[in-house]
Amino acid sequence: MDSFVSEPRPASYETLSNNVLKRERRARERQVREEEKKKVTTNKIPENQRQQVANDDTMDPTQFLSNRIKSLALLKESGVNPYPHKFDISMSITEFIDKYRSLHVGEHVENTEISLAGRILNKRSSSSKLYFYDLHGNGAKIQVMADARHSDMDENEFCKYHSGVKRGDIVGICRFPGKSQRGELSIFPRSLVVLTPCLHMLPRHAITSNSDEAQSKKTRNHSWTPGITRNPETYILRDQETRYRQRYLDLMLNSEVQKIFRTRAKIISYSRDFLDNLGFIEVETPAMTMTVGGAAARPFITHHNELDMKLYMRISPELYLKKLVVGGLDRVYEIGKVFRNEGMNLTHLPEFTMFEFYMAYADYNDLMDIIEKLLSGMVKELTGSHKIKYHGNGFDSEPVEIDFTPPFRRIDLIEELESRANLSIPKDLSSETANKFLLEACEKFDVKCPAPHTTTRLLDKLVGHFLEETCINPTFIINHPEIMSPLAKWHRSKPGLTERFELFVNKRELCNAYTELNDPQVQRQRFAEQLKDRQLGDDEAMVLDESFCSCLEYGLPPTAGLGMGIDRLAMLLTDSPNVKEVILFPAMKPQD
Repeated sequence: MDSFVSEPRPASYETLSNNVLKRERRARERQVREEEKKKVTTNKIPENQRQQVANDDTMDPTQFLSNRIKSLALLKESGVNPYPHKFDISMSITEFIDKYRSLHVGEHVENTEISLAGRILNKRSSSSKLYFYDLHGNGAKIQVMADARHSDMDENEFCKYHSGVKRGDIVGICRFPGKSQRGELSIFPRSLVVLTPCLHMLPRHAITSNSDEAQSKKTRNHSWTPGITRNPETYILRDQETRYRQRYLDLMLNSEVQKIFRTRAKIISYSRDFLDNLGFIEVETPAMTMTVGGAAARPFITHHNELDMKLYMRISPELYLKKLVVGGLDRVYEIGKVFRNEGMNLTHLPEFTMFEFYMAYADYNDLMDIIEKLLSGMVKELTGSHKIKYHGNGFDSEPVEIDFTPPFRRIDLIEELESRANLSIPKDLSSETANKFLLEACEKFDVKCPAPHTTTRLLDKLVGHFLEETCINPTFIINHPEIMSPLAKWHRSKPGLTERFELFVNKRELCNAYTELNDPQVQRQRFAEQLKDRQLGDDEAMVLDESFCSCLEYGLPPTAGLGMGIDRLAMLLTDSPNVKEVILFPAMKPQD
């Protein structure tokens, strides 16, 4: 077998030469890499400071707080005030963006001195001479490129100072604007001073998978606007309890939340401007009253120490506003808080904002036209379209499209209920026969109505089951029975009914309005009928307000009035299925 093994052939001169050349080339490449590595190392953050930066994100929050308090104590001992009294800014971050967004990539305006202030929400660096920050303020963000070459500190001071700047700190910055080589609008500071340190560690965006990271990037590049859908699962701060109880953190970390409340403010401004242009004046009426009136609701009760008497937090400003119309203020409105001591759920809270207006010499037909114009115009103004997307059944379900294009649908309450339920409701709704009929109808259709089984409550439950469920797009349900509407004027052509409407959107009541009852004798009679319901156990039925009836005796002109919930409207336009999303500090159950 050995005779068949071939001897190795000697290498040629050419082969040996090529091997030598390869070894020399690899040696030169290693030398270049070592030199590059030395250059990078000389610019790197010192190990102890680099370790501190790395530990900021992994440190125990309690230890982070302790470290910050200690560092502030050292500053105070050295005579430095870590909480300056004032910092002069030359423009806001929004104004900075508007003015310099047109700069070219890599362009710097070094002959311009600008001072900005805001909160740092991101910090990154791989060099002791260059730090990058995201500066946030007034709902906008720019990049800060802190380069030691532009600083008024030497390199050691620069590195030491910036290693102590943390996420959440509020800082003031002075120097020139420009764009980075990647085209990001930035400010290049000569000086950066911490104005207010953040003592707590801020949450970071939780990325658990590649798909989460892709969704996070998509969200950062996506700017939410009113009328389109949201996805709170992409927020940095996601826990609802924390978001609602510590709204300042929610606003700070989730930029979309600021836009929600700016949209709410625009809803109020648009409503106010709309009525001002129609000659209305805005007024304020008492929030504490001696009697409860203006709506069917359970009140909050408080006590006046000086007068030693019980007072009620208002459930509606209605009766006061109508007194003003009697006094000669023909067109009045109020935007303010009302308080109803009732349940808490996705669409109800005990404290909410009501928009009410009253217009002399008008009726409910006029108000349908007015609110139709107000809402369709508002939606178009704020969203750019009459159609919006809304997660009415929660963010886990598909959104519905709601169309505010006028004219809105109108349906007659009794006629439509009889048609859909195949009922023939007795005409005299105040009779025992009508009450028995409606109770049997609820049992037949398995419509739940907790006691007391007053005719008003039974009818309301049937309307909710058969009519309200059909109202996705804005729909006026009109001509309610007198028994359901103690403050509304009787219908001029349909006995037993009133000139009243409720506007429903996505199955929820948004507005309630009617031609106002201005006959004091009939008003007293209606209050007496409500008293019967209270005696049966309905503690939401209205009570007699003799001061209001006396006011009517001086003469309320033909008048129409409307109330609209600002919170529910804000929910629709901000894709918020939970009312707590649109109230800055919502009522919450106490923590253990």
